[in-house]
Amino acid sequence: MGEAGEIAVEVVYAVPDACSVILVHVPAGASVADVIALSGIVSVHPEIDPASSPVGIFGLRVNLSTQPAAGDRIEIYRPLIADPKQSRRARGASKQAAKKTSG
Repeated sequence: MGEAGEIAVEVVYAVPDACSVILVHVPAGASVADVIALSGIVSVHPEIDPASSPVGIFGLRVNLSTQPAAGDRIEIYRPLIADPKQSRRARGASKQAAKKTSG
């Protein structure tokens, strides 16, 4: 672990074919925004906009001002590729069409 007064936190960002996990030692009391900046993940994934990308800790959305605890996993979320409601409707419609042609 790092020096006294520091905590270890993971920063995670996933794309369809890969996942970046960076372990960062930050001063206790650092915000989520501070941790993301100190992690250097934006240099690995320049498509991340730290000011507007939604973030969470272990799957729960948080603000950039939230202070993570030691061992937390900060997740940076990407925009959805497809609208989940629209996808469900399309799957339902294709099942209905399959029933009509087979039945």
